[in-house]
Amino acid sequence: MNNATTPITIKKYANRRLYNTATSSYVTLDHLCQMVKDNMDFVVYDAKTGDDITRSVLTQIIVEEEGKGGQNLLPIPFLRQLISFYGDSLGGLVPRYLEYSMQAFLRNEEQMRQYVEQTLGGLFPFNPIEEMNKQNMAFFENAMKMFKPFYNAPGTAAPGQATPGQAVDGVRATEALVTELQSRLNVMQQQLDALNKTQK
Repeated sequence: MNNATTPITIKKYANRRLYNTATSSYVTLDHLCQMVKDNMDFVVYDAKTGDDITRSVLTQIIVEEEGKGGQNLLPIPFLRQLISFYGDSLGGLVPRYLEYSMQAFLRNEEQMRQYVEQTLGGLFPFNPIEEMNKQNMAFFENAMKMFKPFYNAPGTAAPGQATPGQAVDGVRATEALVTELQSRLNVMQQQLDALNKTQK
């Protein structure tokens, strides 16, 4: 999103109509979807309460796009894993990990576009594209998997079970696991930053 300018304000009314204050016109979710693709930043407020409901509207756009049937970007296993982290003690770290994964994906996307633009006569460089697609799929398929070892770590109990001394050491063990996970994320960020520097 372009942060150089003030985000466009969109108001949502009780009748579910969306009003673009910049153009003084009503818009639809399809319009907002296109604005995202055009890299136009906006925020959505509830016209009655003034609450920022941008997240829920963006989520609604994703649901609408997934429901069209033309292209499904969110695999069912990934959605199940994501849902399972709501309310979990490690759930707060998931957005950060997914953001890093998306950054890596976007870098690959730029490379893919360059391959297409540099190709002449309509030829398509399948091998490089396929290789980057495999990398991108690996990022998203492993996005949730990296958290699973913490549930099976020594000294922790399986869901619904308790281990001796868990009531005493449970808080300390959880803190240690979260610290370890944060350390992994920091290492990943350093690797992504280094990769980004080498590509510039």
